Amino acid sequence: MNALDVVTVVVALEHVWFLVLEMFLWTKPIGRKTFRTTPEYAEQSAALAANQGLYNGFLAAGLVWGTLHADPLVGRQVQLFFLACVAAAGIMGALTVSRRIFFIQALPAFIGLALGFWRG
Repeated sequence: MNALDVVTVVVALEHVWFLVLEMFLWTKPIGRKTFRTTPEYAEQSAALAANQGLYNGFLAAGLVWGTLHADPLVGRQVQLFFLACVAAAGIMGALTVSRRIFFIQALPAFIGLALGFWRG
């Protein structure tokens, strides 16, 4: 497993965790603390959060698919595509929700992209 694969797996695991937080723990204390929401807001926005969690699951699935693809060249292309999607989502989240999303979501994806393009 190379450095790109390691970073891609870490980003995928993050997104599986985001899925769990948003789909199953959104209204629970850990979900409210993580996303800094009130119980009222969490209840009102639970359906939106679950939808967002599902999208995070799709990102994780794409990242894993790229990492495990039988053809290393195709797998790397898939990894880079999904890392770019994660980076874009992280930038949007940082601009619209919280700057900390950049560091949690976008920065690891950018590290993966740099490793993927640096490798040639």
